Amino acid sequence: MRDLAEIVHFLSDSEITLTTAESCTCGLIASLLGDIPGCGQVLDSAFVVYSPSAKQRLLNVNPETIETYGLTSEEVASEMALGALNAGEADLAVANTGVADDSEEDQGGTQCYAFALKEGGRQVCISETRQFDGDRVSIRKQAARYALECLPERHAQLKEKLRGNP
Repeated sequence: MRDLAEIVHFLSDSEITLTTAESCTCGLIASLLGDIPGCGQVLDSAFVVYSPSAKQRLLNVNPETIETYGLTSEEVASEMALGALNAGEADLAVANTGVADDSEEDQGGTQCYAFALKEGGRQVCISETRQFDGDRVSIRKQAARYALECLPERHAQLKEKLRGNP
């Protein structure tokens, strides 16, 4: 488990500002970051968009994307990340949407992430799905922590994608 202070140092040392777009984690990603001294230099904004209408209204998620792929999808997470990136001054965005409890449509613990990078007028995005075990609270905490812990690696992947090496 990575010390989250390392993430703040990574963002600060790399002169990266972050924005979050959170559904299932309901602000926990930004809150965890907020616990670390110096986070104010690296956190630009945080969106909590739980409802489909909030995702559409605040982050420009296309209703057809939601209809076609469902709320818990990498496609929706990608549109959330790009919407958050375009709504502010941040260089890097992380978005998460998922299910903490079992439902008829989705298994509890399913979390979809997207990471987006803006550099020199260009944007790239990558996404992934992860599965976490535990109760609702545990799943949400694991999901939020994961989003932050993997930022250095995802940032490197996004930079490679910008260079044309996916």
